Amino acid sequence: MTVARDGFAGYLRPTWVLAHRQTGGHGRRGRPWANPRGAFTATLALPRPGTAQAAAQRSFVAALALFDAVVAVTGRPDGLSLKWPNDVLLNGGKLAGILLESLGPRRDGTLDGLLIGIGVNLIEPPVAGEVEEGAVRPVALAEETGVQVTPEEFLDALAPAYARHEQAFTAQGFGPIRRAWLDRAARLGQTITARLPGEAVTGTFKTIDEMGYLQLQTDTGLRGIAAAEVFF
Repeated sequence: MTVARDGFAGYLRPTWVLAHRQTGGHGRRGRPWANPRGAFTATLALPRPGTAQAAAQRSFVAALALFDAVVAVTGRPDGLSLKWPNDVLLNGGKLAGILLESLGPRRDGTLDGLLIGIGVNLIEPPVAGEVEEGAVRPVALAEETGVQVTPEEFLDALAPAYARHEQAFTAQGFGPIRRAWLDRAARLGQTITARLPGEAVTGTFKTIDEMGYLQLQTDTGLRGIAAAEVFF
């Protein structure tokens, strides 16, 4: 992501940056990001992604692309699901994560660019000490499915999958992306906990709305949540 940010001025079209080895990985809110052996670590740099809202909704676009890429390399969708707001699960464990970084708000309310960072455990998961307490257990593609692919092979599946969903998002808006994401959502209709700064909200995962916000049915009514860490 740092390399993509530094080179962004030279990108005239969507550009993938793939790292074979990453030493400064980070997750949401600056948390450390583990880089196990053989992991896929890449960033898609998107020039002029539109508004901040449209940029945030690219997390769902990327999640659908990751789902399709895993199906493409394994030949099966079994055990795959999408965890709000930015994870891909396999057999209930965390296989992949997505991190967005916006670049340069413009006077017209749009952004100069968007960086979509993606990490996938292809060969082995992070060790227990590298995972936040209470987080979904990490899993790896090879261990769960027996399928081994290189980062380059995974990118060959992911890049066209993202391009398809990006084209649909650009042409039709968030509606079809939202419906497709909900069809693959983890724990829909079940009790989950959304952890916000200074507060934890528990309720039934009802849906995501037209903005992409989580909708939790709590004891005090329906609660919309724009950003949080979700725990099962």
